[in-house]
Amino acid sequence: MTATHVLYLHGFRSSPQSMKARLVAQHVAQRHPGVTWWCPQLPPSPREAMALVLQGIADWPRDAMAVIGSSLGGFYASHVAAVTGCRAVLLNPAVDPARDLARYIGEQTAWHDPQQHFYFQPEFIGELRALEVAPLPRAEQVYAVIAKGDEVLDWREMTARYPGACITLLEGGDHALSDFETAHLGPVMAFVDPA
Repeated sequence: MTATHVLYLHGFRSSPQSMKARLVAQHVAQRHPGVTWWCPQLPPSPREAMALVLQGIADWPRDAMAVIGSSLGGFYASHVAAVTGCRAVLLNPAVDPARDLARYIGEQTAWHDPQQHFYFQPEFIGELRALEVAPLPRAEQVYAVIAKGDEVLDWREMTARYPGACITLLEGGDHALSDFETAHLGPVMAFVDPA
């Protein structure tokens, strides 16, 4: 399988300006200019975010697309993989964002632009619950990079969530995967295998 279309989904309060998103975009542009690349700015509403994504990839070839998601984007990527059957790369994926984000209801600032504000609504918790999927049926098509040193999410929950997946479990690391460019970009793109 070679991917002709690659989707990147950023995390909570993040954006297409995230370090990992920019590195993957740069890699695709430089080495695989024929590949369709899309990293949308996701709205705060999980329902709206998934509607935007599914509409955007509606005509993508299911057997030649891949999704990469980080943190909350990893949760969304799991949903996309369940719906489409495509390959998925999950970078410290959120496992139970409905539980974890309940304490963030209220005014929030964007990570890459603190001038940008949004309101995380109470109903977004139910929208997250509605996007939960059972363990992915094609676990061999899932690659997860999980850091034991993640200061936001529990690595035990993350690894338990994806039985049968190919998992790189880091002894240290952090939630952002600060060493992404040097240690993980190559293996991630090899798994995605762009044409």
